Amino acid sequence: MIANKKDLVYVPMVADHIHHGHINIIKVAKEYGHVIVGLLSDKAAASYKRLPLLNFQQRLEIIRNINGVDEVISQDEFDFVPYIKKYKPKYFVHGSDWKTGVQKKARETVIKEMKLLNGHVIEPEYTKEISSTLINNQIFQKGITPEFRLKRFRRLIENKELIRGIDVHNGLTGLIAEDTSIIENEVKKEFDFFWLSSLTDSTAKGKPDIELVDVTSRLNTIHDILDITTKPIVFDADTGGIQEHFIYLVKTLERLGVSACVIEDKKGLKRNSLFGNEVNQEQESIEVFSRKISAGKSSLSGEDFMIIARIESLILDKGMDDAIKRAKAYIKAGADGIMIHSRKKEPHEIIDFCRIYNKFKKCPPLVLVPSSYNKVYERELKEIGANIVIYANHLLRSAYPAMRNTAISILKNGRSLECDTNIMSIKEILNLIPGID
Repeated sequence: MIANKKDLVYVPMVADHIHHGHINIIKVAKEYGHVIVGLLSDKAAASYKRLPLLNFQQRLEIIRNINGVDEVISQDEFDFVPYIKKYKPKYFVHGSDWKTGVQKKARETVIKEMKLLNGHVIEPEYTKEISSTLINNQIFQKGITPEFRLKRFRRLIENKELIRGIDVHNGLTGLIAEDTSIIENEVKKEFDFFWLSSLTDSTAKGKPDIELVDVTSRLNTIHDILDITTKPIVFDADTGGIQEHFIYLVKTLERLGVSACVIEDKKGLKRNSLFGNEVNQEQESIEVFSRKISAGKSSLSGEDFMIIARIESLILDKGMDDAIKRAKAYIKAGADGIMIHSRKKEPHEIIDFCRIYNKFKKCPPLVLVPSSYNKVYERELKEIGANIVIYANHLLRSAYPAMRNTAISILKNGRSLECDTNIMSIKEILNLIPGID
């Protein structure tokens, strides 16, 4: 191939951390002509891997000042084909690492599209022992700042169509939620944040879910999770307590780096919502709860911490009109998100609420908790307008029967051998905890 310096060369990059591998690719690309870097937006990057540590503007400022880059454009989707069709490059340059893994299918599509243009795909040899993913992992192993963790939740909402969280109630469950991921259809799927549930936190301590576990104890749980994880935390604050106490709670959570708290519009002795009207539960007035939201927002020092209002109208059979009326009032009071809860096995009332909610002039993120209506797929929740899905107590609920079965087996058999097929080895449990050799 004889290169013409006027030929267009397209180089897609995330460029979260610039290292010598990126510089090598740019050098190779420059040999073929005018280099256009297609810098993947935060949304495009998050569609197949983790959200970049640096936001798009930060990455743009870095990449446009690298020698050899002639032009930078925003690539707003992971699909390369629309950009090949738009710019019609003579050369498409990508490191050889995409021959395997999540980008393999994208590579095949690019090769096919470039052939239609009589163009060429150039694949510089992947620079071994270095990658943005490796650098990210090393950074996360050292820990992150409270400010970074705090801001990340909003960035995830802004850049992913749907984010998912799962309950954590101690350091071990935090590690499980942090590290568990799968590759599905060449896309990495993981839990985006942690839900620090009052139910699971109190149950793990052997206490009833009636706001009996005090704030100091719950903050200790937060510290245990903060020490060994990096993902955002959403704190279940129950009713939030009296307004004067709630103000101090949100200030403390913000300072620690917690991203959001959820407060429910009930008063009196807190009882779990899934009991519904089987037990005595009373909903707070719209006016009082709205003042609590506004007071909490006014007490914050920054704009990143989110206060999400949880509406209990459907739980308490108050009807759709009441739920909608409250949603509008809470948004007006400053709520950064709305959680609508239901104890029905079928999602009909949730679907009806979402349909009306999505017509609001102002629609902050909508949170759904499919504990009862659990036959619904995430893709269906996304279609009805959900932005955030929480699996609120599943790690705790799965742990209890496993531990109970082990205890029964030991009693029945007079030894523990029969348990071996269902439990981790000592070596595995030691290797699970970071920092143990």
